[in-house]
Amino acid sequence: MTTPEPAGWTMPAETGPHERTWMAWPSTGYTLGETAAAAEEARAAWAAVANAVAEHEPLHMLVPPHELAAARRRLAGGIVLHETPLDDAWYRDTGPTFVVGPAGLGAVDWVFNGWGRQEWASWEHDAVAGDVAIEVSGAHRIDSPLVNEGGGIHTDGAGTFLVTESVQLDPLRNPGWTRRQVEDELARTVGARAVIWLRRGLTRDSERFGTKGHVDIVAAFTAPGRVLVHDQRDPAHPDARISREVMETLGAARDARGKPLEITALPAPAVLRDAEGWVDYSYVNHYVLNGAVVACAFDDPADDEARAILADAYPGRAVVTVDARPLFARGGGVHCITQQQPALPARNDA
Repeated sequence: MTTPEPAGWTMPAETGPHERTWMAWPSTGYTLGETAAAAEEARAAWAAVANAVAEHEPLHMLVPPHELAAARRRLAGGIVLHETPLDDAWYRDTGPTFVVGPAGLGAVDWVFNGWGRQEWASWEHDAVAGDVAIEVSGAHRIDSPLVNEGGGIHTDGAGTFLVTESVQLDPLRNPGWTRRQVEDELARTVGARAVIWLRRGLTRDSERFGTKGHVDIVAAFTAPGRVLVHDQRDPAHPDARISREVMETLGAARDARGKPLEITALPAPAVLRDAEGWVDYSYVNHYVLNGAVVACAFDDPADDEARAILADAYPGRAVVTVDARPLFARGGGVHCITQQQPALPARNDA
């Protein structure tokens, strides 16, 4: 007899209480780099985020065997290490998406194919890296045929989700899928009741070493009905047009309650380019955890303004900043390397 799949799964808001955070250690490829100096820079960047998170909640880190010594050298005591092979270190994307429901804790196991079969990516190990968090957490596995990554969705915790056409409808991710099919699958797995479609992500993230447009670098809910949006104010940067388009789309949208969204502009850093071209530096790519926000800093004139906006958006939480430039040089930010496991609501058995 087949056991029926539990129903009623919902993805809580990132602002809700966490049981722990999950991360993966940089260990190979372009993320670790080709020189000893580049490798140390990557390790230091990941460790800075991990140690900041571990000040506020438990942290579990996946680490390949050949990097265990380096990880132990840099990570704070109390961080739990899980020895496992990896291709890359973006656990927001390769780990599961945790949900809660009448059956307890669930974990959506999306299909991962290297951000739409990017020619530089490998995913033999990353395609199954979510198994570690699923098994350790004891979550009910929810298998999904959708090729998706955690950075490709963002929720208010009340059934409203942000996605991008360039990710979920990418023909190298989900050939032939329609908006309706994606929305139905998000409803089944993460409890989506209103899906807001943005056309694309930022310019750099849409180029060779990007994700093809993850939403978590563009916009993020801070509460139901409230959303932060990356605001590129300099018309010289091609993201200025994208910022305007995103704000127009969100301005016309309604959430799962049928209400309009309150949009807060989060300024882009003043720097426009690096050695590789237009930057996609974004303060939107922050991580909210128990009692704190780990935010990106870029040694930029806009750092202080962004930090003040984040402090106002998340009252009562400490805003901790880390230098995110080494992360963005490798293709992502603070949110991209962290994945929350929500705490289950306390049961009242009386």
